[in-house]
Amino acid sequence: MIFREATATDIPERVEVLQVSLGEQDLPLSEEIWNYKHVNNPFGKSLVLVAEEKGIIAGVRAFMCWEWQFLNKPYSTYRAVDTATHPNYQGQGIFKKLTLKAIELAKQQGDHFIFNTPNEQSMPGYLKMGWEVVDKLRVALKPAYTSFWKFYKTDISYAVSNNSKEKDLQLLCKLSNSKLEISQGLFTPKSVEYLQWRYLANPLQQYEIFIDSGIYMAGYVRKRRGFKELRIVECIFDDNEINKKKINSLINLWCSKFGIQVISYSPEVLNLNLTLINSKIGPVLTFRDLNLSNNEFNTFKKINNWNYSLGDLELF
Repeated sequence: MIFREATATDIPERVEVLQVSLGEQDLPLSEEIWNYKHVNNPFGKSLVLVAEEKGIIAGVRAFMCWEWQFLNKPYSTYRAVDTATHPNYQGQGIFKKLTLKAIELAKQQGDHFIFNTPNEQSMPGYLKMGWEVVDKLRVALKPAYTSFWKFYKTDISYAVSNNSKEKDLQLLCKLSNSKLEISQGLFTPKSVEYLQWRYLANPLQQYEIFIDSGIYMAGYVRKRRGFKELRIVECIFDDNEINKKKINSLINLWCSKFGIQVISYSPEVLNLNLTLINSKIGPVLTFRDLNLSNNEFNTFKKINNWNYSLGDLELF
């Protein structure tokens, strides 16, 4: 069996391995989703490796290209995402071998670290391969006071309200990035290209989006057992009282539209009134050092030094 970097011609077979492994052979957007995540990403093409046995792809391991920034220094990183081993080849350590090979290549390329939020089943395997636990992500929860009892709302139809020119949104992103540069925290630098890719063009999830010259906000509804949650995944805004009031009004409007009972958001991004929970209740963030200095490693191992929106770290 050989372990090599994937090529563009491998995509259909890679997708097939993922479908067979996950039991989702009929996914209609599978190749579109693959290209969206791993080819069209504005941060760059993914690092993808395959295990091949006699010309047949037996396993796939993909690291999505991502960028974080601390102060004025950008960090070239990867997000550990899609992985699969064909059922006919399971039990041969393919996942581990592909992952270690990817780590070796990323180190040689000068990339800085790999991050992800593994589940309880995969966590032990990552830790054995050198991943470090940072902490659980902090998430804030607030009751939707204006629509808490509107359980009859069942229809969900997302809309995009764009009252801004592209140059105004680019300026807003630049302003937000400049503020985050002095925040002493890792952040994902935002751009028009990133927001278009991450939220508007996402084939995996539709979003309610509001854009004007001073605010960009994206969210969607998660149906829970017995209630609906409005998840604010992104909120970039010019920090003044007018915009703060507008954001609160906009969230109330979305809650009424969808019949929401609970609002969730990152307290790193928003500070809403009457929040009941602000705690480490999110998934566990982990990372794997590649080419960090000791000081960088120790800094990034503390969750307080990560400045994230929910959209930065949410699986998609």
